[in-house]
Amino acid sequence: MRILKRGFYSRSTIKVAKELLGKILVRKIGNKIFSGRIVEVEAYLGKNDPASHVSRGKTPRNSVMFGKPGLAYVYFCYGNHFLMNVVTEKENVAGAVLIRAIKPIRGIKGDLINGPGKLTKVLNIDKKFNSYDLTKGKYLYIVDDGFSNFKIVKKRRIGIKKGVEKLLRFCIDI
Repeated sequence: MRILKRGFYSRSTIKVAKELLGKILVRKIGNKIFSGRIVEVEAYLGKNDPASHVSRGKTPRNSVMFGKPGLAYVYFCYGNHFLMNVVTEKENVAGAVLIRAIKPIRGIKGDLINGPGKLTKVLNIDKKFNSYDLTKGKYLYIVDDGFSNFKIVKKRRIGIKKGVEKLLRFCIDI
């Protein structure tokens, strides 16, 4: 298994979103390792995407989306949970992929952690991981184990009010 490097993330947000499917999200807490296979994601594009946090320009909250590809963009949503995105595109070009669901592999109970708020709660991911470099492979990172035998299904994004017609949610057909 290899940790995904910056070059993986420094591409089209849609391409990265599709290729994140099947990869493994890893979270280290002390001596324990928790991991799950990414099975659902949503792409959020730049200023022309009305559902994107950058649709109205750069702000202190969304500035991470303009940062180095491979950073985590973590924010508090609806006043009760954190959501984790992966920054994509080239630096200064906004884009991010929301990790929506994982299939547990190690250290996590259950068959599926579905929902981005549940995912961050189970993996203890909060605001301190905003701007965290996922390419360093320390406490939070994504690896490729070569798993690729699956079909990708495109769907409408959920939990948003604008841009819902765009087929930018991608899932592994389980």
